[in-house]
Amino acid sequence: MRGPAWPIAALLVGYPLWWALGFGGLSVVVLAVPMAVLLWRRRPIRVPPGFGLWVLLLAGYLVSAMMLAETPPGTYGELGPGRVVGYAMRLALYTAVLIMALYLGNLTERELPQLRLVRMLGVLFVTTVAGGLLGVLVPDFSFTSPVELLLPEWLSGNPFVQNLIQPTAAQTQKVLGFSSPRPEAPFEWANAWGSNVSVLLVWFVVGWWVYGGPRRRFAAAVLIALAAIPIVYSLNRGLWIGLGLAVVYLIVRVGGRTRAALCAAVAAGAVAFALSPLAAMFAQRLDKPHSNDIRAFTVTATLAAAGHSPVIGYGNTRNALGSHRTITTGKTEWCPTCGHPPLGSDGQLWLLIITQGFTGAALYVAFFVAAIRRHWRDRSPIGLAGVLVMGLVLLYMFIYDGLVTPLSLYLISFALLWRNA
Repeated sequence: MRGPAWPIAALLVGYPLWWALGFGGLSVVVLAVPMAVLLWRRRPIRVPPGFGLWVLLLAGYLVSAMMLAETPPGTYGELGPGRVVGYAMRLALYTAVLIMALYLGNLTERELPQLRLVRMLGVLFVTTVAGGLLGVLVPDFSFTSPVELLLPEWLSGNPFVQNLIQPTAAQTQKVLGFSSPRPEAPFEWANAWGSNVSVLLVWFVVGWWVYGGPRRRFAAAVLIALAAIPIVYSLNRGLWIGLGLAVVYLIVRVGGRTRAALCAAVAAGAVAFALSPLAAMFAQRLDKPHSNDIRAFTVTATLAAAGHSPVIGYGNTRNALGSHRTITTGKTEWCPTCGHPPLGSDGQLWLLIITQGFTGAALYVAFFVAAIRRHWRDRSPIGLAGVLVMGLVLLYMFIYDGLVTPLSLYLISFALLWRNA
């Protein structure tokens, strides 16, 4: 794409290439550089309502760096390169997504029409469904990316960094009591895939169904049906809850024939799902809530640790002493991924509480709540979809990390609402 919208097209349409190169979710950090340069040349820069809240969030994160060397009670570990790298990456991401939102808001409708931006998100949804099917059909697929080859081993071997730079199709976990793949391509974690596919599905429906002709709507119906396969295989209960609440939200907020058509489509889809083999796996996952105890332990430990630095947090996560089962835990031959669980790993809210204290968490919540309040009366398709995504952000912050790719999609959705107003 030519013109000033090319960085956005490169991010959304060109995402598979970024993933293959090993940048993946960090592509927004790379592209934020030309966006910042182009944005600076367009001065004066328009800023959205609520801009100050995100700036305060960034400022608070800078202050939290003073606590990087501290070890709160109930945790262990010393200041090292991994902790500093994790802090720097989060800071870069928080800054990059803000630049991206400002850049989108300062592009005119002629330079980047709203519908074109929505359909770019739809293209990424197609990529996500393809990656999900790859994870189901070829779960062992992975390869060493160029970025991984170039980085020093001490950095590329860090588990957090490796998840970002090594393209893999799925995470294999024993969620059901036996090893089963959970799709994650083209994103960094299975939970990131779950969060992203739901947000992208919202915009895909707007771009391909609401504003689509007969052919586009037929293609949309086929793609949504295919998406059901990795959505179920993802074993993401949070994703399932989010989709259920999204349907309820739309039924309540739309009216007339649209509501009747939506109810009919949901009913038909429910019957088709109940008769499919996917229903058995869905029921099996609901019977295996194995992660509840883990989440309860890490959330409790996170709140306890954050209580010792409630205003500015600790700059980065910390590892808890012990686990939900024992006070001693670690890697073994039969469980190479076992270890002391990182605090704040079970949702963006808990991550913010440990890294930036309760102040940072409050600013994050206020930013998205204010967006909902400000745009609630916008009943256009983009307005309804944008408010829905803001609501999903507030739901997912309890169960999914916003880092790395989800946060980019959240801020693009925010920018769509801002541009719509």
